Amino acid sequence: MTQRLNYAELAPGGIAAMRGVEHYLNTETGLEAVLLALVRLKASLINGCEFCIGLHTKELRKHHETEDRIAGVADWKGSNAYTQKERAAFGWTEAVTDIQAGHAPDEAYEAVLAHFSEAEVADLTLAIASINAWNRMAIAFRAEWRPKPEMEPRADGSADQGFASEGEADDGGKVSVEEEV
Repeated sequence: MTQRLNYAELAPGGIAAMRGVEHYLNTETGLEAVLLALVRLKASLINGCEFCIGLHTKELRKHHETEDRIAGVADWKGSNAYTQKERAAFGWTEAVTDIQAGHAPDEAYEAVLAHFSEAEVADLTLAIASINAWNRMAIAFRAEWRPKPEMEPRADGSADQGFASEGEADDGGKVSVEEEV
């Protein structure tokens, strides 16, 4: 399928605002980069967003995650490759992403509160809501996954993986992954 339109060009203010949320999540919340990438991948798998699946798989590889852990996200309940904290985040991601059958169940909320502070749950939920918005934009307009080639190391020694835009090299090694759109 061909991409329908370039929504990043057509709605630059809205995309900038969404990128601002990503920057906050990646730099100000204290949530680990790998946890955020796992949650983003899980939601993208639920939603069937090929663009975001490719993007977050690449991000997890950048963080040296194993192929087993990356592939196992789809069926995390049947895997012992994840920590209890990651498992609670996956359960919460499913509850917040798949709300057609009803509201997020108390069991999922209680499980996530067992591993995250209330502020972290708020930030984690914002991350889930954000990736769901990105998924819907990419799916609606048929965004095509075309990974950028690996880039030369930045002046600070980190490698630009094609995720962050110029001027964001000082984000502590975290990347604003939705900048690719």
